[in-house]
Amino acid sequence: MNPIVVGIVGTIAFFVLLILRMPVAYAMAIVGFAGFSCLSSPEKAFRIVSQDFYSTFSSYSLTVAPTFILMGFIAFYSGIGMGLFNLANKFVGHLRGGLALAVQMACALFGTVCGSLPATVATMGSIALPEMKKYKYADSLSTACIAAGASLGSLIPPSVLFIVYGIATEQSIGRLFMAGILPGIMHMCIYMITILLLTTKNPSLAPVVPKASWEERLAAFRGGILEAGIVFLLSLGGLFLGWFTPTEAGAVGAFSIFVITFLEKKMDYAKLKQALGNTTKLTAMIFLLVAGATVFGRFYAITRIPFELSSWATILDLPPFLIMGMVILIYLVLGMIIDALPLILLTIPIFYPLVTDTLGYDPIWFGVIILLITSMAVMTPPVGVNVYIVKGVAKDVPLEAIFKGVWPFVLADLAAIALLIAFPKIATFLPDLLF
Repeated sequence: MNPIVVGIVGTIAFFVLLILRMPVAYAMAIVGFAGFSCLSSPEKAFRIVSQDFYSTFSSYSLTVAPTFILMGFIAFYSGIGMGLFNLANKFVGHLRGGLALAVQMACALFGTVCGSLPATVATMGSIALPEMKKYKYADSLSTACIAAGASLGSLIPPSVLFIVYGIATEQSIGRLFMAGILPGIMHMCIYMITILLLTTKNPSLAPVVPKASWEERLAAFRGGILEAGIVFLLSLGGLFLGWFTPTEAGAVGAFSIFVITFLEKKMDYAKLKQALGNTTKLTAMIFLLVAGATVFGRFYAITRIPFELSSWATILDLPPFLIMGMVILIYLVLGMIIDALPLILLTIPIFYPLVTDTLGYDPIWFGVIILLITSMAVMTPPVGVNVYIVKGVAKDVPLEAIFKGVWPFVLADLAAIALLIAFPKIATFLPDLLF
């Protein structure tokens, strides 16, 4: 049978399994195994699957994931987000739409210690929504700004998505973390400009709140930035300066945030137990996804679909940016139906060789682009995982109102993607400078 036909049939079978609600990791492993069996032999397929699962679960490079995940969950359960939101609120809360602006700043700051999107959404939703309800903010703006702002953590280090992308593509996690800083700040600024434009055009969306005194601001600064600042400097500062490997940086970060929150009596046994339990669950999911994606990637390699895509791109003789635009469009469509983490692992075997080898784009830059796209995908229907988490916190707000409110932020994401395509140095400047 023609390998390309088998690859197309396998892709269709994969989406059928997703529709039937099979977990993504199992769907990728099953389709990869079945496809490899068709094109080679069941004996070789069994050998490949066992080797890939063993090598994944015994991989030292993957140990970076649980350390940074634990750091994020300790930050989540210890309540650090409250201090960060209070800090941002004291400085910008008095502006038109100030509480929504404060959410963006708090999400960016929280992202420096927590790379988990669901944890960021849940944290900021429980903290900021009651405050915005108190000052009669429109439900569409208050919920949407949280769903959007939480995605900032996908770019700002330490990011779980960057870790997975780095492992899947064998790129330096330190370079990827550094590459996310400027785009993350740019992303936050674009969101804040979007909020200012919305509230200026329609002031009823966000009434003005009282301005904080400088004494209140200084008190909030001391109470809000201490934990995040120390952990960021110890963990990621040591990584960027070459003192630690990524795994060691994650371990230092997790240990330091535990000690700080324990000494400040923000962490107890019950919270630590929850943090460890959720870390174990998320780590297991990532390991299974990586193993399944490895098997799926081997299947795609022998179908020769990635190589045919590269040949097709060469024969078309189109400018690289047009082909890159097609790839981005495919990511946008897939992002509406597949969550960020499996989307990255699913598409890397297909598009990574095309974008980096054939089109000649920087793999670090491509990683930032993918994360920007997936940060938009977590807001768009029908998957829109951030929207559903916000709905879980704001039970009285209709789901339609939240989805309606996120569309201006989706346009802001498109603007951020366009800027990064036009000026790729935004992503590559700091990694090139430091490394």
